[in-house]
Amino acid sequence: MSEDRSIELAETFAEIAQILFAAEDVQSTLQAIVDLAAEMVDGCDSAGVSIVEGRTVTTPAASSDVPRAVDKIQYDVGEGPCLDAIRSKDDVFRTGDLGNEGRWPEFSPRAAAETGVHSMVGYQLSAADDTLGALNLYAMTRDAFDDAAVAIGSVFAAHAAVAMATARQAENLKSTLESRDVIGQAKGILMTREGMTADQAFTELRQASQRLNRKLRDVASEVARTGEVPEEPS
Repeated sequence: MSEDRSIELAETFAEIAQILFAAEDVQSTLQAIVDLAAEMVDGCDSAGVSIVEGRTVTTPAASSDVPRAVDKIQYDVGEGPCLDAIRSKDDVFRTGDLGNEGRWPEFSPRAAAETGVHSMVGYQLSAADDTLGALNLYAMTRDAFDDAAVAIGSVFAAHAAVAMATARQAENLKSTLESRDVIGQAKGILMTREGMTADQAFTELRQASQRLNRKLRDVASEVARTGEVPEEPS
């Protein structure tokens, strides 16, 4: 790679990092990831992100309708490059002729016939040994991703994983702070109206949460909104 090309790529990834970290929340970050991936990786027609939620894998962000159509087939049959990227210790799975791909016999012919996609690359998204999901690139032509494109995609996926993990941490922190705030409001209402101490008010909220099988934050939110501890439906 020439020195000029190296400098150009370094500047590009610096700009990408700024864009990804400027996103306001997790969903905005994911959408920025797929839009930028589709734009910057040579041969890529569209991109999507698959994430793991418990035992379920979903596609919460895509640059077009194609990734969700392809991914639905993967999820239905339980095999495919993005699922292997998530499950395997190998970081990258590539195919340039999906219709004749033998690694995923249930997924490959269906995906090629039903969506017209022939080339795919799946990159594992991981941070601090935690697998977050996969970044997936799609192309309608065969052998669309050469070694250089795959390498660029790998660097991009590394940036994307860090941005995604950071966005999740920020969102979790925001949720925690909001929960503390609403619980504090509910405690204040109970202390004022019922003459409870802070500990008694918190115990009342916690017991209502357990009795109703609802999250403590949700119970506290209702108390803050209505001024009353919710009761079990009669």
